[in-house]
Amino acid sequence: MLRSGRVAEEYFDKYQFEADPVLLDEVAAGMVPLVPEGTEVLAGLEMGGIAVVTALGRRTGLPCAFVRKAAKAYGTARLAEGADVKGRRVLVVEDVVTSGGQIAISTGQLRNLGARIDHALCVIDRQEGGAEVLAAAGIRLLALLRREDLERD
Repeated sequence: MLRSGRVAEEYFDKYQFEADPVLLDEVAAGMVPLVPEGTEVLAGLEMGGIAVVTALGRRTGLPCAFVRKAAKAYGTARLAEGADVKGRRVLVVEDVVTSGGQIAISTGQLRNLGARIDHALCVIDRQEGGAEVLAAAGIRLLALLRREDLERD
């Protein structure tokens, strides 16, 4: 059972690359060329996107924002912590994309905060309709790896 509620025949264990600093750094290095020109802030989605965005920020030198699913009622009470997104070109970063639902929701929330977003970047696109859902929301999905790449290898 995936977070999206879908049942899958295979599971991409993202924690195998997120929890290994050497492998995570290699993943981030592979993602650097996919970062669109003009990106000003990298926005990692809670929880899996946080490790990826931190490693990618280290590689690109771009500031990072850490995006919650919902703002907390205490502390700063912000949806996005870290770098300011208002008026800036933001790239949303996620680990694995299935339906694209959380990226679409978070992008809408970030846009309400004034972020300019037209791309999202993930490590693995499961190729289960996420890119199409995001395209309908005006977001082009970029991926380091797609299901077809993993099946081929």
